[in-house]
Amino acid sequence: MSSLLSLGMRAMFANQAALQTIGQNIANANTPGYSRQSVVLATADGQYSGAGFFGRGVNVETVMRSHNEFLTKEAASSKSVAYMDQTRSEQLSQLEKIFPTGEAGIGYATSQFLNAMVDVISRPSDLSARQVVLGRAEELAARFSSAGQQLTSLQAGVVSDLKANVGVVNQLSKQIAAANSQIARANGSGHTPNDLLDKRDELISQLGQYIQVSTLKADDGTVGVFIGGGQRLVLGAQAQELAVTQDPYDGSRATLSITEASGNRTLDPSVLTGGSITALLQYQNDDLQNARNQLGQMATALASRVNEQQALGLDLSDPPGKGAPMFAFGAPRSLPASTNERDASGNFLSRVQVTINDASQLQASAYKLQSDPSGTPGVYQLTRLSDGLTRTVYDGDSVDGFKVDFIGAAPGVSDSFIIEPVAQGALEMKRVLDQPSGIAAASPLTGSTAVSNTGTATIDSLRAANGRLDTSLAPMTVAFGDPDPADPAQLQYTVTLADGTVLDGIWKAGQAIGNQPNASPAIDLGFELTLNGTPRKGDTVTLEATKFSATNNGNAKAFLSIQDETIIGRRLLADGSITGGATVTGAYATAMSEIGARVQGANYLAEVSTTVASDAEATRAGQAGVNIDEEAARLMQFQQGYQAAAKVLQVAQSLFDELLKLAA
Repeated sequence: MSSLLSLGMRAMFANQAALQTIGQNIANANTPGYSRQSVVLATADGQYSGAGFFGRGVNVETVMRSHNEFLTKEAASSKSVAYMDQTRSEQLSQLEKIFPTGEAGIGYATSQFLNAMVDVISRPSDLSARQVVLGRAEELAARFSSAGQQLTSLQAGVVSDLKANVGVVNQLSKQIAAANSQIARANGSGHTPNDLLDKRDELISQLGQYIQVSTLKADDGTVGVFIGGGQRLVLGAQAQELAVTQDPYDGSRATLSITEASGNRTLDPSVLTGGSITALLQYQNDDLQNARNQLGQMATALASRVNEQQALGLDLSDPPGKGAPMFAFGAPRSLPASTNERDASGNFLSRVQVTINDASQLQASAYKLQSDPSGTPGVYQLTRLSDGLTRTVYDGDSVDGFKVDFIGAAPGVSDSFIIEPVAQGALEMKRVLDQPSGIAAASPLTGSTAVSNTGTATIDSLRAANGRLDTSLAPMTVAFGDPDPADPAQLQYTVTLADGTVLDGIWKAGQAIGNQPNASPAIDLGFELTLNGTPRKGDTVTLEATKFSATNNGNAKAFLSIQDETIIGRRLLADGSITGGATVTGAYATAMSEIGARVQGANYLAEVSTTVASDAEATRAGQAGVNIDEEAARLMQFQQGYQAAAKVLQVAQSLFDELLKLAA
C-alpha cells in the first residue's frame, strides 16, 4: 500500500508543479521580457524485487525557462540601433525647422534686403526709401540671429537629454549589478533562478535603449556588461557610473565620461554604438556643428561684403563721408583645451588670436591647432575638421580667409586649440546702422561724357571696386582711340590721371574700365566704369570726385550685384587663383538640401532599424514568449493528470482501509 500511496503522491506533486508553472506563464503572458517556463519531469529509478523492477513514480527535476541566448542578444542589439536611429531622426527634424523654405527663409530675406536698394537707386536722397532698406536689414539680421539662438537652444536641449539618459543608465547598471548578486547567491543551489534571469535580461535590454552594450557570462552566473568597445560598466555586483562632463574646449557642449577612482575619464564617441546617448552625441558633434558653421559662414560673408560695399561709397553727411558698417556679426573664436599649460594664477600661458582677412574664403568648418608631430619649434598643424585636411602653419599665417597669431608664449607641445572662424557669426549678427542718411548710396566718383562725343556710349554705372581708389587722382579722363589691331571689335583707350599719369588699356563691350588687375598691361585704379552703347575714336569720359552725394546712386547699384556674387566658400588654390564659391541664396539652398537629405536618410534608417528590431523581438518571443492557447491546452492536460493521481491515492486509501478491517 505504501508504494501505491507514494506513486500517487509523487504524481500529484508533479502535476501540481506543472499546473503552478502554467499558471505563472499565464499570469505573465504580457510581462515584457518574461520567458515561458516549464517543469522538467523525470521517471524515478525503479525498485528491484524478485519479480523485476517496479516503478517508483515521477521526480520534478527543475523548472526551466525557454531561453535562446543568441536571439535575446540579437533582439537587444537591434533595439539599441533602432533607438539610436529614432533619436537622431527626431533631433534632425527639429534642426530642419531652422532652415525654412520660401518667404520664411534667410535666402528670401537676403533678396528682399538687397532689392530694397532699387528705390534708393531711383531716389538717392529719399530718406523713406533708405528707411525701408534699414528695415529689411533689421529683418535679415534678426533671422540670422534667431536661427543662431535656436541652434544654441537645441544644443542646451542635447545636454539636458544626455544628463537625463545617463541618469537612467546609472540606475539600470545598479539594478543589473544587484541582480547579478542575487543570481550568484542562488547559483549554488543547482537550479536556475528563472525570474531573476529574465529580470536581468530585461534590464540589459532597457539599458541598450540608451547605449549599446556587450555581455560576457561568468562561471558564477553573473554577467559582465561592457560599452564602448570593452569599457566595463557592470562586473559582478559592481557597477561603474557614467557622467556628462563639459567638452574640454567648449563648455556649452557635453562629453560622456566614466567615473573612476582617479576621476572622470572621457569616452571616445567614435567607439560608442547604438542607443539614444550615441545618437545625441553624434547629433551634437556633427549635425549641430555643421549647421552652426554653415549659418555662420553665410552671415559672416554677407555682412562683411555689405560692410565692405558701404565703406566704398559716400553717405548723406555734410561733407559726405565713407559709409559706416551696416551689420555686426560674431567674431571668430579660439578655444584652448582645458588641459593647456597655465601660469600660477590659472591663466593660459598661450592664446591664439584669429582675424578674418577675407570673409569670402571662410569655410563652414572648425579647425584644430596643435604642435607639429615632428616636434619642430614654431611649426604647428592645423586640421580642418569638416574634411580632415591638415596643413602646416606658422605664427602669422593665413588659411581659408583667416589669420592665426599667437599671443603670449608659444603653445606648448601638449597644447591644442579649437578655432571657430564662423560658428558665432549668425548668433551675434545685428544691424548697427541706425540713420537712413548713413547708407552709402553714392559713388566717390561722378562721371560725365563730353558733349562733343560722336559715339553712342553713355555711362551705365560708376562705382568704387575696392579700397585702392584714390579720389585725389581725379579728375581723370578716359579717351578712346583706334580699334585694337588684334581685334577690331575692341578699342584702345587711355586713362589720364590728375597727376599726369597715363595708362593704356583695351576696351570691349560689357567690360569695366578701371579695375583690370589681370589685364596686360594691368589697370588697378579701384573703380569700375561700365558703358552702354559704343564709343568712337576721340570720345572722352571725365571722372571727378563726387560733390553732391544726394544725387548719386553709383554705390547703390553695386549693392544690387551682391546677390549674384559668389561670396561664400571660395577657395584659394596653390597657384594663387580663386575657385568655387556660392551666392547667399545658393548657399542657403545648399544648406537646406543638406539638412533635408540628412533628415530623409535618418527617417529611412529609423524605419528600417525599427522593422529589424520588431522582427528580432518577434523571433525571440516566438520561442520564449507565452502562447495562451498552448498554455490552456497544457492546463487541461495536467489538470487531468492531477485528477488521475488523486484517484490513485483514493484507491490506495480504500485498499488500506479494507486491510485494516480484515486485520481487526
